Amino acid sequence: MSGEFLEKTINEALDAVAEGIAGYSPELGPQEVGRIISVVQGVVQAEGLGSVRSEELLMLGSGVPGLVLDILPDKVGIALLGTGDTLMAGDEVERTGSVLDIPVGEALIGRVVDPLGRPLDGRGPVSCTERLPVEREAPPILHRAPVNAPLQTGLKVLDTLIPIGRGQRELILGDRQTGKTAIALDLICNQPQGDVVCIYCAISQRSSSVARTLAEMERRGAMAYSFAVVVEGGDSPGMQYIAPYSATAMGEYFMRQGRDVLVVYDDLTRHAQAYRQLSLLLRRPPGREAFPGDIFYIHSRLLERSTRLKAEHGGGTLTALPIIETEAQNLSAYIPTNLISITDGQIYLNPDLFHKAILPAVDVGKSVSRVGGRAQLPGYAKVAGELRLTYSQFQELEAFARFGTRLDEDTRTKLEHGRRVREILKQDRFSPLTPGEQVAVLLAVAEGLFDALPVERMGDAQAVVIKAAADTFGDVERLARAQGKQDPVWQQAIGAFAAALAAMEK
Repeated sequence: MSGEFLEKTINEALDAVAEGIAGYSPELGPQEVGRIISVVQGVVQAEGLGSVRSEELLMLGSGVPGLVLDILPDKVGIALLGTGDTLMAGDEVERTGSVLDIPVGEALIGRVVDPLGRPLDGRGPVSCTERLPVEREAPPILHRAPVNAPLQTGLKVLDTLIPIGRGQRELILGDRQTGKTAIALDLICNQPQGDVVCIYCAISQRSSSVARTLAEMERRGAMAYSFAVVVEGGDSPGMQYIAPYSATAMGEYFMRQGRDVLVVYDDLTRHAQAYRQLSLLLRRPPGREAFPGDIFYIHSRLLERSTRLKAEHGGGTLTALPIIETEAQNLSAYIPTNLISITDGQIYLNPDLFHKAILPAVDVGKSVSRVGGRAQLPGYAKVAGELRLTYSQFQELEAFARFGTRLDEDTRTKLEHGRRVREILKQDRFSPLTPGEQVAVLLAVAEGLFDALPVERMGDAQAVVIKAAADTFGDVERLARAQGKQDPVWQQAIGAFAAALAAMEK
């Protein structure tokens, strides 16, 4: 590089700096600065912030972020979004004048972040150029479209009897260790790549459990279209409180791009407990089970953000699967009943079924989908209604038969048929079936074609039926698309399945 060129470059740089300084005119203005009064377990009380706004982001001490939750005449209650070990009474509190926002964008795919968007996977910073506020209003009702597109889970019992639509809010609840997270993980791993963006939001779960879940997602290739928002039990209650809102804000970015998003909140019981802790430390009046009076509102405003948008507003969907833990099968406890009334249905996992190794342990009688039926593929209509009725009758008869009552021939036939239906609804983890395969198998069992086979051979019978469907139709998915119960494809399918199963009986 010649001396003249170097001198010219330096002069140009100096001129640019001088021009920038000349155009800058600093403005002097008052800045409100408060002082910390007390610091207790993630909650700070501060004074001197008379103009602060609700949910405004503050910076405390040496730069610890905090969120305003309480505004009282003489002080402000702040939830810390970081460790408060370095804070003490008398430290300064500065206003930022803005609400809490987080980075959003495509760079989140495949990453593990905390509720503030900071990386937890040791792979460097998340390079997002856009930010969205954590707390946002739900889309207005005129921007919403009916939920009429299915979210295929690959699980027979869900897709047939408790279908989930894109944009729906479906609660998963059950006692500890009944497979709630396992079902959610199955749903995530069973999504075709590129079809749905999946977000796993872990709230105060054990680190080992979260690590296992993330490792399974990585192993199954689900991280190619998913990311995780993780907050541990040792984090401040403020971080646990904002976690589901952050995950939703990240999902809304993709929804407004016209994409389908699935968010799993694992679980909202811990979230409610974190909010109860915050409220008690802020000295808010406790209500039922010591939860604050607005506990219903914090969950309803979270789940109202899940919807399906009209095409002119982006056309994307945000499907929410909140998880709730019950105690001793008590569905009428405070938080479960709140969530049941907010969501569009629930999937209840029965511990008795789990202990009998009937997996997934979905209790069909206590589970419901108030929206998904309208979003089901037409082929399911042929089998779903009959199957639900048969299975419900079987459960009642089975309970009655335990008393040792003498049973007539018709009742024994129904019991044997019901046992085969239950066996067919069992499904191994990470073994999804396509809609066409599901309809083929469930059509065969609904028509009683499996009744002549031993219960132990249901797995083999299922494989035979799927093969027969592929041989007969080539495109198995034709069964899922069949319109109406009188479609000639059904008789053709029943004949083919009966012939294949007859050969199996020999």
